[in-house]
Amino acid sequence: MSPTILFPVVLLYFIVLLFVAWRTSRNSTNETFFIGNKNSNWMLVAFGMIGTSLSGVTFVSVPGAVAKESFAYFQITLGYLIGYIIIAFVLLPIYYRLNLTSIYNYLSGRLGFISYKTGASFFILSRTLGATARLYLVVNILQEAILKSFGVPFWVTTLVILIMILVYTYEGGVKTIVWTDTLQTTCMLAGLIICVIYILNNLNIGFGESLQAMNEKGYSRIFFTDPDTKLFFVKQIVAGAFITITMTGMDQEMMQKNISVKTLKDSQKNMITLSVILLVVILLFLFLGGLLYLFAAQNNVTAIGDKIFPVVALQHMPPFISIIFIIALISALFPSADGAITALTSSFCIDIIGIQRRIDLTDIKKKKLRQRVHLVFAGIFLLFVMLYKWINEPSMIGVILKVAAYTYGPLLGLFTFGILLKRSVKDKFVPVVCIAAPLACFFIDKYQQALFGNYQIGLELLVINGLLTFMGLLIISKKQ
Repeated sequence: MSPTILFPVVLLYFIVLLFVAWRTSRNSTNETFFIGNKNSNWMLVAFGMIGTSLSGVTFVSVPGAVAKESFAYFQITLGYLIGYIIIAFVLLPIYYRLNLTSIYNYLSGRLGFISYKTGASFFILSRTLGATARLYLVVNILQEAILKSFGVPFWVTTLVILIMILVYTYEGGVKTIVWTDTLQTTCMLAGLIICVIYILNNLNIGFGESLQAMNEKGYSRIFFTDPDTKLFFVKQIVAGAFITITMTGMDQEMMQKNISVKTLKDSQKNMITLSVILLVVILLFLFLGGLLYLFAAQNNVTAIGDKIFPVVALQHMPPFISIIFIIALISALFPSADGAITALTSSFCIDIIGIQRRIDLTDIKKKKLRQRVHLVFAGIFLLFVMLYKWINEPSMIGVILKVAAYTYGPLLGLFTFGILLKRSVKDKFVPVVCIAAPLACFFIDKYQQALFGNYQIGLELLVINGLLTFMGLLIISKKQ
């Protein structure tokens, strides 16, 4: 597919985003930016969060992993469903009862001011690492598909995309993102469905025949029953539940959109609706992965992993499919990056700087401060994307889940301790516990063969991290 055709398509797509941003950001304030004036439509939030939950990593890495892991990722998705139910009926009632703008304010009232700062700091670290990894994956594909042929350096491509995101989130924040995410999720899902239909027609097989062909090649296996492997279904389901609880329920980016909904009941409906739709969408992505490898075998395509979908879509499909793929890919890119930068700006302003507590600043000065922080985080994103380019990891989904295991574990321990126990902690020692737990997990992961023999630790590292944090908090606590 010619880059000279793809480039105007990308430009037109961005113009549409700018129009939506202009319509939604008029007369915006910090309250608009942080929580959308608590007036978001729950159905729009639920639909838009599909794009945020999936991101470009799901769009590329989940289908690409089918050759190696079959449909095992669906085991994790079943755990997601459990996690969303816990978020809806345990965490959301707490956030709404306390009327929070930043969910980490809960830690301040329950455990102490230093605990609050520690939780917010771990979110900022985790979301920065995870969001930039997602951003790198998609930017790299756009670079190879379009801008490389024009002689544009990778860093310039990244910078331009970050400027695009800044332009349409700079004023409206969450209010704008709720609408742009809806548009982007629509484009992403449409691209997914069109690609599935095209490959089925190209291979001249029906749905049942395709599943039979995948089964013969070992692509369609969902449940793995060997307890020693990383893909053991119990591990995957439990890990999926905890990943959702932490990466959604204890994540300011995801909860920022949920608490922008007016009532708790509507926010809960949003969560449950999202969980059901996500099951179907992930299964469709896995099905697409199987189809891609069947297509690749028939057309002598040698690409695997993260490269299989881009190579097939851009080099072995008609131009209109290539255009749809690029639009869908960009639609997967923006929800994971725009929401992350907005949430990081919100958390840093509210939790670290304490912008809402600053009575010495006028509303105008607070807005200018928030905008400066927004610009700084865009610069940080540029640096980390360049770092990932230097590392050149072949499969980013593994990197993202590993980062989550190390950085969300302390948040899991903090929130769980606060909710389950009525004990107070020695606040000044909380950062020590939250740093010690991930360090201990690093050594457990590194020397797991010596410690556990054939047993392989996978995604349950997140649970271990949270448990170590919980136990550490228990040691430094006393009865209230």
